[in-house]
Amino acid sequence: MEKKIKCLVLDDEPLGREIIESFVNNTPFLELVGSYGKPFEALNFIQENPVDILLTDIEMPQLNGLQLINSLDKKPVIILITAYRDYALDGFDSGVVDYLVKPVSYDRFLKALVRAKEVLNTKKNKQEDHADEIDRIFIKADNQLVKLFFKDIIYIEALKDYLRIHVSESERYVTHSTMKAMEEKLPPYFFRIQRSYIINTKYIKSFYGNTVKLKIGENLPISLSQKTELYKKLGIEND
Repeated sequence: MEKKIKCLVLDDEPLGREIIESFVNNTPFLELVGSYGKPFEALNFIQENPVDILLTDIEMPQLNGLQLINSLDKKPVIILITAYRDYALDGFDSGVVDYLVKPVSYDRFLKALVRAKEVLNTKKNKQEDHADEIDRIFIKADNQLVKLFFKDIIYIEALKDYLRIHVSESERYVTHSTMKAMEEKLPPYFFRIQRSYIINTKYIKSFYGNTVKLKIGENLPISLSQKTELYKKLGIEND
């Protein structure tokens, strides 16, 4: 069975919102995960929950649709809903895949969602291809290029302008880089537990208070906010 695409609807006009909700609910490959009339409520939901497609109005009080889109670090696929065609160009500049002009018909809605589905599939395929191709990293250490497989890296430690990469209890490499630059290269199973440490979650043995114990015996501190986020990532109930 095909996994449904998670949609969130944002429109400060109740009638317009209800129409789009009904369109989503009547489309077999879509799932309505949220519907909001206030932009900040929608923003909070997107930051804390997986959303594949955002269907958003533009003209809203406090924060308009384009401002909301531009405030997101990780953007879902965006479809704008507007009464003004003039906004379309600005929308496409913000990474929007389509826009719907009110009043929206179901035929036009479906056309936009099929296009959004294609965009999602393309993104997914690219991520899978990328994951298959890249399983290693080369770093400069001790005046040589060293090849490290991601699966072998246990954790990474920040040392001002350098990083210490721990591959085992005794094997470590120091390279000139930043945590941010390294994070961008690492696969999703790595997690930054606080300012100075990124860990490979496959090496987690246990948690005790605000400490993560790794399988090599190392105990590393984790910030409270990152602990909550890591628990979510690992599917752990946080009592």
